[in-house]
Amino acid sequence: MKTFKNLKLRVALCITTVVILWGCNPGVQSEYPASYLEEITVSQLHEGYISGKYTITQVVKDYLLRIDAIDKNGPGLNSVITINPDAVKIAEELDKELTSGNVRGPMHGIPVIIKDNIDTQDGMPTTAGAVVLRNSGAPSDSRIVKLLRDAGAVIIAKANLSEWANFRSNFSSSGWSGAGGQTRNPYFTDRNPCGSSSGSGVAASASLCALAIGTETNGSIVCPSNNNGIVGIKPTVGLLSRSGIIPISFTQDTPGPMARTVEDAAIALGVMTGIDSLDSKTLDPNARFYSDYRQFLKADGLKGKRIGRIKPLGRAHHRVDSLMNAAVEFMKGAGAEVVEIEFPLPAGASAASFQVMLYEFKDGLNKYFASLGENAPVKSVTDLIEFNKKDPVELRYFDQELLILANEKGTLETPEYKELLDRMLMLTREEGIDKVMNENRLDAIISPTGSPAWKTDLINGDNGRLSSSSYAAISGYPNITVPMGLIDGLPVGISIFGRAWSEPLLLEIAYSYEQGTRHRRKPEFRKSN
Repeated sequence: MKTFKNLKLRVALCITTVVILWGCNPGVQSEYPASYLEEITVSQLHEGYISGKYTITQVVKDYLLRIDAIDKNGPGLNSVITINPDAVKIAEELDKELTSGNVRGPMHGIPVIIKDNIDTQDGMPTTAGAVVLRNSGAPSDSRIVKLLRDAGAVIIAKANLSEWANFRSNFSSSGWSGAGGQTRNPYFTDRNPCGSSSGSGVAASASLCALAIGTETNGSIVCPSNNNGIVGIKPTVGLLSRSGIIPISFTQDTPGPMARTVEDAAIALGVMTGIDSLDSKTLDPNARFYSDYRQFLKADGLKGKRIGRIKPLGRAHHRVDSLMNAAVEFMKGAGAEVVEIEFPLPAGASAASFQVMLYEFKDGLNKYFASLGENAPVKSVTDLIEFNKKDPVELRYFDQELLILANEKGTLETPEYKELLDRMLMLTREEGIDKVMNENRLDAIISPTGSPAWKTDLINGDNGRLSSSSYAAISGYPNITVPMGLIDGLPVGISIFGRAWSEPLLLEIAYSYEQGTRHRRKPEFRKSN
């Protein structure tokens, strides 16, 4: 009898130890640690801190446990490229602030993962996924990182990405970088996460952080949000500063939040907006900045809205179309008027955008290398091309044709560049989104964000069938994608986009749709049959 009692005591101690180490609540069974963090929202974390239910330090430690168990081991998602060595120390300092009554706001103590083309002045390098920058430290925080830190966010890690934000090769596998390898989709790990903000999308979806930050030039926020079943906001270019972000295009680049809910993305958006003297796009006199976008989250936000649905254009996916039809019916039932519109991407817009990106990529990269000062591992795109030729990893799967083409371009004073830029913006703004919305009296436009995730292929590259990102990306206008449903367990999103600086209106629609449909499903890290 004594032996039996001792045995029960030992079992109880073991169970208690496992619960403590894995960060789980007693009675909650999970294959992975800290199951209480799965699908937890920013507001729930914030309330838990205030009430004393959680400490920031424990939450950060538990997210780091999840990264180790899920990202580095277990399913091996490979979404995180670097852990912040100071994350726990920062969390401890923020806990002390809370104890003293200093609450910075809704982001106080919220763990965030940022894409690794965004500068941080800490123990993490900024690589853009490139081997050449593997040990490159930034001279200062990027503007949005400074704002996140000021708001109390804890940058716990940097996310893997498609190298150079997917602007390097003729074709590539999204989520692959020379420095970080291939990121995997959390729903089916042999499927592709899309990119270039692949790691950010996967980390947010797999609950490796409260939310993540990505960047987009054309599709790099909305596509990984689509493939990983999350919300992504691609803001109007100029709403968020790009200073301290490794660039592709001065005209099209923007950072943006990626999260499991519209509310979480809206909270993050609010703390990152604002004027930056180092980024002229933020000085637009028409800009509209808000410090808190939660005021636009209305459950009845669809009521009275007139929305244009783009008629399917080529390469249609009938199962995506079925989900889109259901989305339209829901919107109508919620009080919106939805009309079909003819809106092919204006002829010549994509071609002009590609040429503009080549010019701006060369100019932007050379300026970024110069900003690194004497410690820059390369001084120019020319040096980068030569480095890649000699590196055993960089050209193993994919070429560097886009780097070569960009390097052949002249300066931004070249007449061809200026003509292409003017043409591109006219076709997608005055003759594009603005014209279509004015003629049809629209509040917003909707379209499927993309098709279900394809199987990752390092030989043939990406194989996505659908994309609607170019409308908002080339014009520089805002776009929000929200989960629209699942196809055989793979998520698909709906894009809601519109005029410049219309984030408040788009958030009303996105939130109302999200709250009424609740299509988000957490991933289960399966493998395809």
